Amino acid sequence: MGMDACTLCPRMCGVNRAAGEKGYCGMAATIRAARAALHMWEEPCISGTQGSGAVFFSGCSLRCIFCQNFEIAEANCAKEISGERLSEIFLELQEQGAANINLVTAAHYVPAVIESLKKAKAQGMDLPVIYNSSGHERVETVQMLEEVVDVWLPDFKYMDSKLAFAYSRAKDYPEVTRAAIREMMKAAGTCAYDEDGYIQKGVIVRHLILPGHTKNSIAVLDELYGTYGDDLTISLMNQYTPLPQVRNIPDLNRRVTKREYEKVLDYALDLGITQGFFQEGGTAKESFIPLFDYEGL
Repeated sequence: MGMDACTLCPRMCGVNRAAGEKGYCGMAATIRAARAALHMWEEPCISGTQGSGAVFFSGCSLRCIFCQNFEIAEANCAKEISGERLSEIFLELQEQGAANINLVTAAHYVPAVIESLKKAKAQGMDLPVIYNSSGHERVETVQMLEEVVDVWLPDFKYMDSKLAFAYSRAKDYPEVTRAAIREMMKAAGTCAYDEDGYIQKGVIVRHLILPGHTKNSIAVLDELYGTYGDDLTISLMNQYTPLPQVRNIPDLNRRVTKREYEKVLDYALDLGITQGFFQEGGTAKESFIPLFDYEGL
């Protein structure tokens, strides 16, 4: 799959990004990013005390209306970088002591990212590579990445297709994401960690609880645990932060209540989930949203 008739994501725009046309992701073919730095706010097995070498790519093919990284999803923060520079960034993050390379929303740059990773690996970059995504991925694109990605970190946002359409204009989200995670599990299997507890391979699926939609969260847990049991690690998050773009949208203009979070958490525990991460109360705050100031680019 190339950029001249782009079908990298499930939107299947087919536009000629190589000629400068922009797809649903808002990006042409040139790599654009907003930040490359050690990130301390991922799951403990990803960030730990060393930090995750996170590269935040600009643009997004899902573009949820409540996006916590709204500035870069909408390409308001986007610095152009070459594939060669991206390879150097990976190596620099390793030199800074990163526990891994964390590709944040890279779906629309997959061919270039693969090439840059191969160059960095040839020059001594040997960290685990994490593919951090919305979960709304084509199986074919996941398969392209399998030769360079060690850890898959997809979201599973919705089992409710009406909710997926209302908030992400992606009615197909549940079935598309199920298929993508199935391929990721086939590629990586159960999680493996090094002696310091850092993940080396596997799949961790994140679910962000949305205010007013605990039924959707429970349906996601049923789907994931019912399909994979303890072979899959689930990260249940209560850090939803209402940003200015949702101030006039009912439900989304508030935080998740303690009662809502405990309802979903209790359900997860009653279901029997043992392989998972659960956030403590009070974690919803803007500190989870990094400064997109082009650091490290």
